Amino acid sequence: MPYYLEPMRLEDIADVGQVEKECFPTPWPASAYRRELRNATGNHYLVVRWRSADNGPRPVQREPVGRGAFNLLGFLQRAAPQLNPHPLVGFAGMWTMMDEAHITTIGVAMAHRGRRVGELLLIGLIDEALRRNANWITLEVRVSNLTAQNLYRKYGFTQYGVRKRYYNDNGEDAFIMWSPARRSAEFRDRYPRLKQALAEKLVQSETGLPERA
Repeated sequence: MPYYLEPMRLEDIADVGQVEKECFPTPWPASAYRRELRNATGNHYLVVRWRSADNGPRPVQREPVGRGAFNLLGFLQRAAPQLNPHPLVGFAGMWTMMDEAHITTIGVAMAHRGRRVGELLLIGLIDEALRRNANWITLEVRVSNLTAQNLYRKYGFTQYGVRKRYYNDNGEDAFIMWSPARRSAEFRDRYPRLKQALAEKLVQSETGLPERA
C-alpha cells in the first residue's frame, strides 16, 4: 500500500482543510493549524500521502522519525523541502504535556478509508508520544463512531468516561478513552506486535504480495 507519513508543514494546511471538510462537520480554521504548528514542543501533527503509479516514485527517504523498535520500517519520513507531488489523503495531531499525550484529531479522505490509513496515522502519533516519554495517551471519540472506537480498542484503549454534548455540531456525547500505560505488560506485548503486523501488511500491499491471514 503506497502510503507514507510526514510531519505536517504550513504548506500543507490548505490540503488538510480539504480533507477535513470530508471528515468533520465543523472543521478547524487554517489559523488554528498555524497556531498548533508554531508550538512544536507541545504539539505534533502528521500528514499521510499517497503514492500511486501515476504520480511518480516515493521521495528519497529522509532521516526516520523514532528510534529502534518504534521506527515504522521507513514508512515515517522527514518532510522533503521541495514541493511534494503526492496528494495528502489524511492527517492527525496530538498535544503532549508531562507524561500524557492527547490525540486531538485523525482524519482520512473518504476515498482512502478502509485501507489502514487511519491505523498508520495512529501509530505515527503513538511513536511520537513514546519518543516524548509519554506514559499515557488519551482521546475523545464520538459515541456513534464505531469504526474509530474499534481501532482504538485494538490498540488497548479503554473507555473511562463520557463527555456529555461534547460536539458542537449536533450535541453528541464523546467517550473518553485511555491507552494502557507504556510501561505495562499489556502495552509492551500488544503495541510492537500490532505495529509489526501493520508494517508487514503495508509492505505486502505495496509489493503486490498476498497478505497472510
